[in-house]
Amino acid sequence: MTRLGVNIDHIATLRNARGEHHPDPIISAKYVKKVGADSVTIHLREDRRHIKDIDAKRICSIKNLDVNLEISTNKKIVDIAMKINPDFICIVPENRKEITTEGGLDLIKNKNRIQRIVLRFKKKKIRTSLFINPSLKDIEISNQINVDCIEIHTGKLANLVKLKKDYSKELERIKKCSVYANSLGIEVHAGHGLDYKTTKILSKIREIKEFNIGHYLIGESIFHGLKKVINNFKKIIKN
Repeated sequence: MTRLGVNIDHIATLRNARGEHHPDPIISAKYVKKVGADSVTIHLREDRRHIKDIDAKRICSIKNLDVNLEISTNKKIVDIAMKINPDFICIVPENRKEITTEGGLDLIKNKNRIQRIVLRFKKKKIRTSLFINPSLKDIEISNQINVDCIEIHTGKLANLVKLKKDYSKELERIKKCSVYANSLGIEVHAGHGLDYKTTKILSKIREIKEFNIGHYLIGESIFHGLKKVINNFKKIIKN
C-alpha cells in the first residue's frame, strides 16, 4: 500500500512566529499519525528556521511513530541525527538563502561524501533515502551509494501543473526514473510542491511507494482541518 508522510515543518514555523510554544510540533506529530498519516517528516535545517533540535529529539522518541528526518550533509547536523536515531533519514541539499529546497542533490559532485554518510546510517539500520532530481544518472549513482530509497523531486512537475503548462515530458522522466529505480531494488518516494492534482497524477505511477507532503497539506488544513486533508490525500494515493 502506498504510504503518506506528512511534513509538519510549517506547524513549527507558525509556533516560531510568536517565539512561544503553540502550536506544539510534538502534539502535531502525534495527531497527524492518529488521523491517518503513515509517517511524519521533519527537516532539521542548519538555520533552525522551523524544527529545533529539541523538537527533533522529542518527535523521534515518540513510540509507534515512524519519523523521516530530512538533513543536509553538514557534519554537525549528521552527528545530531546519529544521536537522536530517527526511523528514516532523507539526505537533502540545503542552501542557507533558499526559501524551500530548490532541487535534488548534486550526486556527481558529492558522491563520496554522501556515501560515507549513508554508510554511517546503514550501520545503525536506519532506512536512508536521497532527495534527487528525476535523472537516470542520479538513479545509477544512488544505486552505487547503496541507499534504501530515493525521493524524486517533484517541484518542476508541480509548477507546470499549477501553471497549466505541458507537463508530459517531466512526468515521463519521473515515470522512467521510478521504473528504473524499482528494477534496481531501490524504493521510490516522491515529494515537493505536491497538491491534490499533482499527487493524483503521480499516484498512477505504481512504483512510487511513498508521498511526502507538507506545505500544501498544512495550508489546506487551515480551512478544512488536518484530519480532512490527510484523509483526502490518503484517498488519492490509494487509487
